[in-house]
Amino acid sequence: MVSVTEDQELQFIPAYKLAEMIRYKKLSPLELMQITLKRIKQINPKLNAYLTVAEEEAMQGAQKCEETLYTSANLKPLHGIPISIKDLNLTKGMRTTFGSLIYKNFIPDTEGTMVRRLKAAGAIIVGKTNTPEFGQSCTTENKLGDACRNPWNTEMTSGGSSGGAAASIAAGITPLAQGSDGGGSIRIPACFCGVYGLKATNGRVPIEVQPWGVSHIACYGPITR
Repeated sequence: MVSVTEDQELQFIPAYKLAEMIRYKKLSPLELMQITLKRIKQINPKLNAYLTVAEEEAMQGAQKCEETLYTSANLKPLHGIPISIKDLNLTKGMRTTFGSLIYKNFIPDTEGTMVRRLKAAGAIIVGKTNTPEFGQSCTTENKLGDACRNPWNTEMTSGGSSGGAAASIAAGITPLAQGSDGGGSIRIPACFCGVYGLKATNGRVPIEVQPWGVSHIACYGPITR
């Protein structure tokens, strides 16, 4: 089991409370991001929950949120909140593999509506979470590296295909993760990792259809504690 120490307790505070703490200047976005990135370095080698960590971009985003905190009267609802994006989703300027060796070094120059809206709401993307190739499995294994492990018992699977997202949440890396679900891909890993996952109603969150997999019936949704 992944251990939790006193200095990591902040990572297990719900996202809405963290947003409130930031809004009332009880918590610095920079401090939160530094703790988040430290947690990734400590935990990800054991779990392989992240395929890509965007440390530089995340710190830049946190710095901007820090500055805005003292200059804007109308903060966004997710201002300064670290979030992960499942690696089936395009992120502009950030590696997107779709869990496949074919796209191992692919860096898109565009991104979908959901990612843009999360950024507009103030969230900061810290990286891309592990997923099976093109999301086509209920366990998170691919040829990019080791399988994603369950933080409660690293001998067990985290489920799939949002396995990296659920493992990250259960391990206290970020308070909020994005997942997608066409046939259980949010619900299965949420169940396996003991966290909360919601498959939203079809069409509730905009989704760009990909030329592979079940993206025409998949739905985006959150995974959290």
